[in-house]
Amino acid sequence: MKAQTVELKKSAGRVLCCSIFRSGGKKLLAKGHVLSEEDIRLLETEGLDRVWVTELEEGEVSEDLAVQTVAAEMGCGCLEIRLAAGGRANLVANEDCCVLVDDDLLKQINCTSTIVIATSVNFSYATAGQRIATVKSAPFAVAQSQLDAVISILKERGPILQARPIRSPSVAVLYSDPVDGDRARQLFENVVRQRLERFGVRPTYALSAVEEEGSVSKALQHLLKARPTVILAASTTAPAGPEDVLGRAMLRVGCHLERFLAPVEPGNLFLLGYRDDTPIVSAPGCFRSAKPNVVDLVLPPMLARYRVSGWEVACLGHGGLLA
Repeated sequence: MKAQTVELKKSAGRVLCCSIFRSGGKKLLAKGHVLSEEDIRLLETEGLDRVWVTELEEGEVSEDLAVQTVAAEMGCGCLEIRLAAGGRANLVANEDCCVLVDDDLLKQINCTSTIVIATSVNFSYATAGQRIATVKSAPFAVAQSQLDAVISILKERGPILQARPIRSPSVAVLYSDPVDGDRARQLFENVVRQRLERFGVRPTYALSAVEEEGSVSKALQHLLKARPTVILAASTTAPAGPEDVLGRAMLRVGCHLERFLAPVEPGNLFLLGYRDDTPIVSAPGCFRSAKPNVVDLVLPPMLARYRVSGWEVACLGHGGLLA
């Protein structure tokens, strides 16, 4: 890239090296802007006769083309690309979704010297119109060879980001208590509703059960017949592990127990099981308060019908101290 001061009349098609302001402080043209004939006429009326510009050299591409190219390759799902000033391309959700991020690949791309990418946190919830990632290039120009290297990595290992849509999810809730299931419902129903409203959903089905293996397994069977997107088990007791009542009941209805214990506070005693593709989540104590806990971390991908693995739960420890 070559920077130089040129006559204004000869600057069409070149890139501004610095922003141009009126004497009163209002910005006329931003750094990185490609000058057009109309821009030249505007600057002439402001009394300018020379401008500081850059010119691409052989083997270089403009910052705008570089970020657009990377943005088109790095993401998929319900998103769109919007070019922004200063060599930026924003990825914006075009419907409510869960953002899934390949953190290892993101780090690899960000180790390059020409392109950097910032994303929302993995498993985060995004509403339609929300920015979920930004791609930024080195100022003005990027070497074609370096851009090709980034694109090659993305084609081989990408995408970095997936905007996985959340479309008409149904949530079932099982309230349980050792003496009276309705007591658990009275205690937790309002908190459950508040938590789900954060993600634009409401409970679709709800049952109460005495916390005894037979009663809980029977209630789970009824809820599973409705084929909900996810089942939340809100218990007044804190289990010691999968061998307790809820874990045994989940096994009894044919669940695979995916994970017990989460490196998240609050929410350590998290239990996740799957009956076919339906996740069943127990998080004792997490339904007593609407404050953020492990349920808020795992609900968005589950509402987007993404199967959260035990390994992914284990990875929640970085940033898992919520309180």
